[in-house]
This record gives sequence, C-alpha cells and structure tokens, in this order.
Amino acid sequence: MISVLAFTVSNGGAFAAPCDGFAAVKRGDYATALRLWRSAAKKGDAKAQYNLAEMYAQGKGVAQDFKEAIKWYRLAAESGHLCAQSMLGAMYHEGKDVAQDFKESLKWFRLAADQDYPLAQYAVGRIYANGDGVAQDFQEALKWYRLAAAQRNADAQNDIGWQYHEGQGVAQDFKEAVKWWQLAAAQGNATAQVNLGVSYSKGEGVARDNVHALMWWNIAAAKRFAPAVERRDALSKSMTAQQIAEAQAMADKCQASQNKQCD
Repeated sequence: MISVLAFTVSNGGAFAAPCDGFAAVKRGDYATALRLWRSAAKKGDAKAQYNLAEMYAQGKGVAQDFKEAIKWYRLAAESGHLCAQSMLGAMYHEGKDVAQDFKESLKWFRLAADQDYPLAQYAVGRIYANGDGVAQDFQEALKWYRLAAAQRNADAQNDIGWQYHEGQGVAQDFKEAVKWWQLAAAQGNATAQVNLGVSYSKGEGVARDNVHALMWWNIAAAKRFAPAVERRDALSKSMTAQQIAEAQAMADKCQASQNKQCD
C-alpha cells in the first residue's frame, strides 16, 4: 500500500555519522555506511536506525535480512521516526515479513499521520475506505485524504476524486471529481490521468470530448500504465487520423509543459 524506501539524511552536528554514512551510500561505499550507521544506531539515533533498517531490507552492504530490518525500523519508529512508522504500518498491512495485522498497521500509520505525514495520512484514509480491520467509513477516509491532499499528495487527490465520482461519503459530483483528478494528473498521477480520460469519453463533469480523452490516455500510456494503453488502443480504432494526431500533439504539449498546458 505505502512503501517508504528513501534514505534519510541527518543534519550534521551530533548526527554527523549518519550524514557521513549517507555520503558513503551515494558513492557506493555500503560497508562504510553500514559501519557508521550501526555505530550511531546503537547509540539511539533514530535516523541511523532507519537507514540501517533500509540497508538490511535492501541487502546493501549486508546480506538481506528482513528480521533485522524490522528490529531497526521498530526502534526508529518508537523514537518517532515518521518513515519508520509508515514502513511498519505498510509491512503489517501487507503481511510482509511479519504476520498481517491491520490493527497494528493502523496504529503505526496513525502515529505518523497524527504528526502530519502525508503518506501516512493517505494510508489511514485507504484503511478506512477499504474497511481493513475497521468498519468501512468513507467519511473518515475522506477526512484523512483531505489532510494528505492539502500537502499535494497526488494519490489522495485521486481518491478524493473517486469518492466524489462514486458518491462515497459525499454527494455524487462529477465536476468535483474532475477537479481533484486534474490536481492529481498535473502531478503526473497516471491513475488520475486515466480517470480524466474516462470523464471526457463519457462526458461526466466535462463536455464529452474523445480527443481530450485520448490525450490523457496517451500521457498515461507513455508511462506504460496498462489501463491507459488498453483504453487508448480501443478508442483510437473509432477515431480519424486527424483526431489521433491532434490528441498526440496535445499530449506532447502537456508533457513538455510538465502537465501545465493540458487543455
């Protein structure tokens, strides 16, 4: 569901060792990074604990060992490290190298979400939307999605659009759905781009326009996103060569502008 796999960087000073370790990783010297982070982690540095967990999880400079990774993730999470808390939440949710436990997953995600971490806020929203270990509650899901969306989390923006489209926890509103999908699509979210294409193909919240539909599916298909490829290919069969060329030109312009000129 959510996976946080980026190394974090310390700010120097008392945490110079983790920072030096990160520099070692950048130059491919995993052995040095491992030595520096293990030393700092044993002294209770949460960032070093998290980075050490990443080393074990990814098998960088050490044999891959998920049990050891979880040990260090947990120590970092218990010290309040947001990424570690989210990682534990994800691992418990998926049952990856631990027994699947939705309640434990929600516990760790909530700890990070309550500290305004958008990835965790989105994850909590998904848990309530899916009813994973809790009563399904679309209004509660929407609350958490909005918090994440306010920090430009594209997945949350996309899912808010979906709830408006389906009338889940809110009155059905296709125009509002399109608004949220446009926000997510502008950040390159392929699912939102597909959803916008569907809106244009059906005339839901926007005027029906197959050229615009094809444009969005072209953009998402360029990422090899299978749902977009299927829709693009099916729609193209019913369009003229001129319409197909126009849609591709619009897609090229949109992509060249980094999703800013897509009308």
